[in-house]
Amino acid sequence: MEKVTTDRLELKPMELADAPALFSFWSDPAVSKYMNIETFTDVAQAEQMISLLQGLSQEGKACRWTIALRQPFEIIGSCGFNYLDHENKRAEIGYDLGRPFWGSGYASEAIQALLDYGFQHLRLNRIEAKVEPENIPSIKLLKRLQFTEEGRLRQYEMSKGKLVDVIMFSLLESDWTR
Repeated sequence: MEKVTTDRLELKPMELADAPALFSFWSDPAVSKYMNIETFTDVAQAEQMISLLQGLSQEGKACRWTIALRQPFEIIGSCGFNYLDHENKRAEIGYDLGRPFWGSGYASEAIQALLDYGFQHLRLNRIEAKVEPENIPSIKLLKRLQFTEEGRLRQYEMSKGKLVDVIMFSLLESDWTR
């Protein structure tokens, strides 16, 4: 897993030193509302999450980057492949941004870089995203990025102690135009 840069952003492999900045976002109920984690209450939880993601990355099962502004350098969120299925050439993406950085086009820029990396370097054919139906900003973002809405998966996964519906989106390599 290597560093990825865009005009404004740097996606760098997640490391323990990023924990305080990521904790500041993952402890915000507005940011964690649609994430499959409970809102964090201690920076040690962020450290544990980073260690878990690093282990999954080493096993080739996932990879996660910290999103940072390039100038001036500032961590603003994270993104990556929450699940990699190399045999079937597919992956599931996930992303989050700190609330101060919403609405600036950073999520779109980071995800486009993630898609390029997935299709070009990982040789994926299909990239998926599962989104809770109430997460309208994320749904709009995926549609802008050419994802196809495939359908609603009823009571598909546990989130914060209850089964929730998710909408499955996908983007095929043959659909992707940069």
